Amino acid sequence: MSITERRHRERAQRHDLIIAAARNLAEAEGWDAVTTRRLAEIVEYSQPVLYSHFDGKDAIVRAVAIEGFVELAAAMQHARSQGGAPAAALRAVCGAYIAFAAARPALYQAMFALPVDVKFASAETPPPLQAAFAELVGVLRPFDAQPDQLAEVTWAALHGLAVLCRGGRIPPQGEDARIDLLVNRIIVGGTGAGR
Repeated sequence: MSITERRHRERAQRHDLIIAAARNLAEAEGWDAVTTRRLAEIVEYSQPVLYSHFDGKDAIVRAVAIEGFVELAAAMQHARSQGGAPAAALRAVCGAYIAFAAARPALYQAMFALPVDVKFASAETPPPLQAAFAELVGVLRPFDAQPDQLAEVTWAALHGLAVLCRGGRIPPQGEDARIDLLVNRIIVGGTGAGR
């Protein structure tokens, strides 16, 4: 391995370490606790080293959010592939989305609540965001010939359920029934091709 290759590998490892530290700190103490000073202490690099990777906290949150979309897309893809028939796959994907949001609240907050410089629904949308949305579109295609809008509404419903449950506005014990209701409404309202 050349010196240049080794330096690139070490830089990538530092980059990943900073992102992991930010995620762990945010999950443990919230995003307000995530500062470049704290991260520098945790990863045992100077603040200038952190700034050589990221312009500041906002850039770190953006990187965390994009990583979150990679994980969300993978979780939904796995659920869809294990789901079986279209209705069961839709139920599995909705359940995977809600479970993802509940299991990683700080990550989910970075993805959907914190101000990040990430474009949604545009030509500039990063591939991980496109992949997550494509999972919803794919699982909804059997129920609607034009599933993009249905995917937006489903995403909004799932996001609302996740946020309301996390905030204690609705009780967590009704989660399965709410997902079933959402899935049944999508099935009844769609073309019925996948029933």
